[in-house]
Amino acid sequence: MAEIRVLLVDDDPLVRAALSHFLGREPDMIVVAEAEDGRDALDQVGRHGPDVVVMDVRMPRMDGIDATAQIAERWPDVRVLAVTTFDTVDTVLPMLHAGASGYLLKDSPAHEIVEGVRRVREGTTSLSPRIAALLIEHVRDRDHRAPVEARPLEPLTDREDDVLRCLARGMSNAEIATELLVSEGTVKAYLGRIMTKWGVRDRVQIIVAAAQAGLIAFT
Repeated sequence: MAEIRVLLVDDDPLVRAALSHFLGREPDMIVVAEAEDGRDALDQVGRHGPDVVVMDVRMPRMDGIDATAQIAERWPDVRVLAVTTFDTVDTVLPMLHAGASGYLLKDSPAHEIVEGVRRVREGTTSLSPRIAALLIEHVRDRDHRAPVEARPLEPLTDREDDVLRCLARGMSNAEIATELLVSEGTVKAYLGRIMTKWGVRDRVQIIVAAAQAGLIAFT
């Protein structure tokens, strides 16, 4: 199995050291470089060609949002996973819009960050449950304040609806498979069908579309 080449970007050297420790001990990962801000990150991406950039959001000189946007434009095959302490709409939405494939919080267990790196490398989205909930609350609040006519969504089968509700809880493909007693391949197939039905391209858009239509809620 090819190693996942990881670049760590954070202005706190202790955070970089911690991330390097638990990512570097994974047999399928190698930390190829570190950077202390977004500008340094762009230089390191050009030099080392990582598969995944683990990116903080607020940093000096150039923040993670601007750096992510430039990475998405210049190196579209490189995936960015935000790992940060900030969990407000004014940081989450710009980071995802800039092109981040996932958004995890620094208080997440180490194994969740490790799995987050793997997920974004595979082309899926990784969101902390709090971030998934935040996105849904934001969409609903926006639509309540400025109602718009939502595009009708094609109905889901019962099993597709089960997958949707697991997705809204921030679960990975493996976790959904365990929850529903099916294979990961089956979960991927269900997600693909939902994306096709609704004309969306990724997990974040599935959640947003479902929230706009009032199909999912957090209790």
